[in-house]
Amino acid sequence: MHLNVINIGILSLLLPVLSVSANEQGTEKAPSESIEKITVMGRAQTFYRESSTSVGAKVETDIMDLPQSVQVLNEQLIVDQAAREITDLYRSIAGVSAYSYSGVTFRGFRDDSNVFYDGVRGDPFSGFGVPQLFNIERVEVLKGPAAALYGGGEPGGMINYVTKKPSFVQDTEVTLTAGDNDRMGGSIDSKGGLTDNIAYRLGGFYEQKDSFRNNADSKNTELTGGLLFQLGDDTTLTTSIDYIKQDLGGNRLRGVPVDDDGNFLVDPSYNANEKSDYQNLEATILQADLQHHFSDALSMNTTVRYLDNERVQGYHESQGWVDVNGDGEANVDDETIKREYRKQYRANKEMSVTSDFVYRLDSAIEQTLLFGADYHHVDTEYNYWRARYEADGVANLNIFDLNYGQSDPADYNLTDQNRDGSKTERMGLYTQDQISLSDKWLLLIGLRYDHFNDFDKETGFEYSDHHVSPRGGIVYKYSPDTSFYANYSESFNPTSIGDQEESSADGGLSPEIGEQVEVGIKNQWFDGSMMTTLAVYQINKKDVAMNNPDYTGDDDGIAALISLGQVESKGVEFTLVGDITADWTIMANYAYNDTRVTEGDIGDTYADGSKFVNAPRHQAGLWTRYDIDSLQSAIAFGADYVSEQVSADAQKVKPYTVFDMSWTTTWQETQFQLNVKNLFDKEYAVSGFSERNGHFPGAPREVVLQVSHHF
Repeated sequence: MHLNVINIGILSLLLPVLSVSANEQGTEKAPSESIEKITVMGRAQTFYRESSTSVGAKVETDIMDLPQSVQVLNEQLIVDQAAREITDLYRSIAGVSAYSYSGVTFRGFRDDSNVFYDGVRGDPFSGFGVPQLFNIERVEVLKGPAAALYGGGEPGGMINYVTKKPSFVQDTEVTLTAGDNDRMGGSIDSKGGLTDNIAYRLGGFYEQKDSFRNNADSKNTELTGGLLFQLGDDTTLTTSIDYIKQDLGGNRLRGVPVDDDGNFLVDPSYNANEKSDYQNLEATILQADLQHHFSDALSMNTTVRYLDNERVQGYHESQGWVDVNGDGEANVDDETIKREYRKQYRANKEMSVTSDFVYRLDSAIEQTLLFGADYHHVDTEYNYWRARYEADGVANLNIFDLNYGQSDPADYNLTDQNRDGSKTERMGLYTQDQISLSDKWLLLIGLRYDHFNDFDKETGFEYSDHHVSPRGGIVYKYSPDTSFYANYSESFNPTSIGDQEESSADGGLSPEIGEQVEVGIKNQWFDGSMMTTLAVYQINKKDVAMNNPDYTGDDDGIAALISLGQVESKGVEFTLVGDITADWTIMANYAYNDTRVTEGDIGDTYADGSKFVNAPRHQAGLWTRYDIDSLQSAIAFGADYVSEQVSADAQKVKPYTVFDMSWTTTWQETQFQLNVKNLFDKEYAVSGFSERNGHFPGAPREVVLQVSHHF
């Protein structure tokens, strides 16, 4: 990391403190007059159910009053499932399944980038890293297009990670972890008040483990700290710094070759990478959040997030079969694959600023007005070197009789691919009105204007455009426990700068537009201790950029890419969360989705009517916990089902069901937790990739033991 950049970032966090403190001098109460802080200890109403969220409206809103489907995965669920990274939680999100790495299929659409932290952009794990959960308090999921509030992205939905914050409640937790594959690690998390007006949080996490894949391992380190300043009765400033280091050996992981029926050709432990391959990430994040109430009716919230991350990787990539038999056809009978070696450096410097003003109008018709603006700037560096096949010194690999170590990357003939990087800017203005038309009718309307600008530093090509995204929804509260809702929302996603440059001579490519109509019903049961949501939706994604079948080469006067594609996603989702009894809690979901190409006709994969890649028709997830108070213990059971999928090369991905269990007990102030993942050691693939790279295998049975103590 560059020290001067970090110093500038820290200064940017301190400036708001100085300016606000100066403005508040003379009006701030003395410490003896500060707000009394009350700590309430005991069991929450439910373990897993959260009754409100700000992800759906940027204003804290009762979930029953939102005309859109949302899910909140809280810290208790994360702890109970021994979740270390976001992929561990997919079973708990209706309509979400694994695509690759941390990328997901979201209501049928692949989504790698619609990720937010505390409501702003700036993902430290972007670029093939997998988001870790040590610093995450809860995960909020908004289903369907989110452009009216958050700007460009895919139409399936968005994920918001809410980070842990300083608190005046004194608590220190120490956790030790051990498990299969030489897993070992630990964490410490401490928070409390330094003065009557300043609270802190300090945390540290480290964990290392081997992988069930050959030549692969991982080491994750995270150090975090934060201060909360109570700058008066109406003003709060929260600052944080987060340092992340992720070292992945034997990466970047690809899949395992399969036949057309989805059967692994070799053991799922197979890996095309050598022991020396790696993917290392280092990131520093600085964030400040200023909240101020001008009056009971008017409030402001501004968040600034600065991110500096670097990613270096060197890995071997499968490039197809070698015709060892000399029969003129290269296929699995030849048993040997040719590989290329890629050495890459990526670095991002990102700045995000989001400012929201909320005005609550209490008159004959109650209204909550939101006015906001955001800005996101990314400066990317990218260097890429490649060595191909035996001609550049890269040894072939026999996947049936693994012959690792036959060549050394230090001896490869690497060719510079002359990449440089890019700059992107996103600016948005948005407004929203939540209107209580009566005791039973609620209306939500919103509109956002986006301007985006992309610049290719290698070629100097620059592209700008803008888009307006509307949103509308209505809720009918049949009773305090039953809400019917309907919404219309849109998404837009600018085409990548590389594709845009390639098509610029032919007029460029319009952003991909998604339109969703969703209707649903939300119910509360057992005096509000349980909630269900049933949603039915249809999404049409238009202007999808696809290869032009008439393109014959450069200078033929025909565009290589054209916006002619359309994909349709139709589905039903059901979620249930809450307490069945005082000791029995549950989170369950089911999703049906049918995503198909309705305009395209590009080969077998994207022909009209073809099923979309890695878009399962059926998914179901379950996690249920039962507390045995007499033993100060709890047992939990989980299940995850995903139906058949197809890969990018139309190979079948077989359906799978895996089961998990956990046991938790408390002795004095120490908690012991044992989790068994993939209880019956199921062999399966979570998703498909390409024919030359195969399918991504799921992990075999794994045992994880956690011991935690609160001070």
